[in-house]
Amino acid sequence: MTALAQRSLSAPGLDVEKVRKDFPILGQEVRGKPLVYLDSAATSQKPRAVIDAVARYYLQDNANVHRGVHLLSERATKEYEGAREKVRRFINAARAEEIIFVRGTTEAINLVAQTYGRTRVRAGDEVLITEMEHHSDIVPWQLLCEEKGAVLRVAPIDDDGQLLVDELQRMLGPRTRLLALAHVSNTLGTINPARRIVEIAHRQGIPVLLDGAQAAPHFPIDVRALDCDFYAFSGHKLFGPTGIGVLYGRSELLEEMPPWQGGGDMISSVTFEKTTWNKLPHKFEAGTPDIAGAIGLGAAIDYVGALGFAAIAAHEHDLLTYATEAVREVPGLRLIGTAKEKASVLSFVLGDVHPHDVGTILDQEGIAIRTGHHCTQPLMRRLGVPATARASFAFYNLRSDVDALVAGLHKVQEIFR
Repeated sequence: MTALAQRSLSAPGLDVEKVRKDFPILGQEVRGKPLVYLDSAATSQKPRAVIDAVARYYLQDNANVHRGVHLLSERATKEYEGAREKVRRFINAARAEEIIFVRGTTEAINLVAQTYGRTRVRAGDEVLITEMEHHSDIVPWQLLCEEKGAVLRVAPIDDDGQLLVDELQRMLGPRTRLLALAHVSNTLGTINPARRIVEIAHRQGIPVLLDGAQAAPHFPIDVRALDCDFYAFSGHKLFGPTGIGVLYGRSELLEEMPPWQGGGDMISSVTFEKTTWNKLPHKFEAGTPDIAGAIGLGAAIDYVGALGFAAIAAHEHDLLTYATEAVREVPGLRLIGTAKEKASVLSFVLGDVHPHDVGTILDQEGIAIRTGHHCTQPLMRRLGVPATARASFAFYNLRSDVDALVAGLHKVQEIFR
């Protein structure tokens, strides 16, 4: 058996071939080739259990939640609030009331910026983020700082894509009103030492928001162990539907924060003279929510929980190690982001070939990757590249997917030779 063939065997612990059968989309061909989906950091594929849960709601229980006295509304409410409890257990929040359903990580961060931020940040104050942040964790703070006359400060990273924690610590000060950072970088895969960073910030009384969009699909999240003040993640990256996400917030902070939007369900009473707010979490969920999305997210959490994060992590670590070694054998390829602690994300450039050309040629081979700046333009400038190609792996990927990627990259080289 050749070394490559030996390496192509799946790692033990997770029956990936069986898992793949749960994902109908993975069985198709793209441009006459079997689909190789390596874009899960952008959005993950959905298991049949999630698809069925959403369909079942619309087929059997479709009704608006809360306040309804008829049976369909009662069933829909039970499922919707049941999904909230699943999320609470998934991230180990103390109370279900600390779970706010939103459209995704982007809306969750904007909610905090426009409620907590607006009431706490004043002229001359500071908000601290990092160089590796997604635009969703940059622009809301820019808008807030511009409105308030505050200063947005940025903690640096090294050339491997690792956060310089000592520098971050030095940048925290008496005017810092909030620290916001990615738990895992969407572009680099870097896993930040979140617990250590929260401890550093809390010593100075500074609250911390963690962007968990790229963390939640890969390893267990325990907001009480992390001791963070806010945690945000998106359903569609966690094998659930698009348009649904979660903001976790400490109940004492959420109680103090003003509403995010006005409308139905977020009120206790309304007169033309004054409105009083509903209790948590409803104060932050104005209007008809994404009921089906929440139910689908709950089903996704059940699915991931049944697989077990230990098996998921072992398989994804194997894929990352295998892929890192394999792509390094491709002449002219340079990895972007080589932190010691990484999730299963590989960003790279291939000689002088533009990443968009790399992605287009790979698509002809049925291989789906992401190309561009990945909503991290400041990070691209820091690393001295206009864009990268990014392959991101999930537990439904195989080593043979990596082999297909490497073969495709060799084809790119042949075309541009």
